[in-house]
Amino acid sequence: MATMLLLCIIWGLQQVAIKAVADEMSPLLQIALRSGISAALIALLMTFSSQRFWVRDGTWRAGLLVGILFSLEFLFVAEGLRYTTASHMAVFLYTSPIFTALGLQLFLPDERLRLHQWLGIGLAFSGIVTVFLGGASNPAIGPGMLRGDLLGVLAGAAWGFATVTVRSSSLSEAAPTKTLQYQLSTAFFLLLPMAFLTGQTATVSLTPAVWLNLLFQGVVVSFASYLIWFSLLRTYLASRLSAFSFLTPIFGVVFGVLLLDEPLSSSFVTGALLVLTGIGLVSCTTLPGLRRGRAQ
Repeated sequence: MATMLLLCIIWGLQQVAIKAVADEMSPLLQIALRSGISAALIALLMTFSSQRFWVRDGTWRAGLLVGILFSLEFLFVAEGLRYTTASHMAVFLYTSPIFTALGLQLFLPDERLRLHQWLGIGLAFSGIVTVFLGGASNPAIGPGMLRGDLLGVLAGAAWGFATVTVRSSSLSEAAPTKTLQYQLSTAFFLLLPMAFLTGQTATVSLTPAVWLNLLFQGVVVSFASYLIWFSLLRTYLASRLSAFSFLTPIFGVVFGVLLLDEPLSSSFVTGALLVLTGIGLVSCTTLPGLRRGRAQ
């Protein structure tokens, strides 16, 4: 419980930290560089633990697809943070369990959704619609924030479909470090050139805050926290761990308001509550009074 609480705090700070130094370094360049730092650390870890990344085990096709989806996820996060707030992004990014559940329904016949999970999907999407309709009717918000919110939803979808790919491919039997290396390496080699091509490297100010943020993102978030998460998944039921992960968007909203002074509209608060409730129902394989389901 203590470890999961710490991970949720770290993940909740993730978008806030990127947004905080966006004027000194673009979010896209930040994410590209942090992916490179983390990929290098994973390579060192695999070397010291005698793991071979290039061994032929039939995972490269699925690994490339997961890497592309991971890159798309954070491309959408980076571009979305240019328009919307970190608190909005924290909520919309964590719609990923909705897309994971829908994807598993299609590709894994055993992963059938139950009635309460379909209800959760409906609540989550109604929450998204509530936020968008409230933003469209509020002239203070404007189309820019709605564009960023939409990119947040697309990031959640890319994350969800990446999870489906891992679960339904040869990567389900691969070492977590190898799967993570596929994701981080692909993101670095795709997003760094994109940052250059789109002119997002023209204005970079390497202030102490930027260096501290890169270390936090590259070492703590993308390297240490992800490896700790994978180690927890080997010991505890994923369904129980997921119950704690709902705290992440809540922390993201709280940190965005406290550290960045981000505003909260009534439509966003209402929609976010619907989204979080929906995610909770989708991720719960059982409800009180129902027969215990298989561990996810």
